[in-house]
Amino acid sequence: MNNPALADAAKLVGRILLALMFVLAGWSKITGYAGTQQYMGSAGVPGILLPLVIIVELLGGLMIIVGFKTRLVALVLCAFTIAASLLFHLNWAQPMQQLLFLKNLAVAGGFLLLFAAGPGTYSVDKG
Repeated sequence: MNNPALADAAKLVGRILLALMFVLAGWSKITGYAGTQQYMGSAGVPGILLPLVIIVELLGGLMIIVGFKTRLVALVLCAFTIAASLLFHLNWAQPMQQLLFLKNLAVAGGFLLLFAAGPGTYSVDKG
């Protein structure tokens, strides 16, 4: 792209759009803690991991938005998203689960692009 300011603005908006889902999901897990623990348990995931999940989603999402440790956090959220897909969205007999799985793969791809491209000038990382 020949316009660095436009590219950096696109990276900022892209970071916000990628991270918003994680910030909102982390917050909803706090407000619906018991129900989330039950859902995790139904998938064979120990509910004791919920605080870690909340930290990864909420803190990781906020770090992506502000562009702090962006490349590292993008890799962590990429791996987290793929793991969540494999744990919760493999029942492709249900079309919604297939859609959620594929959506998560697209999000993971977005995080890989963010890792490769960096956060842009409008970030704490400045790169």
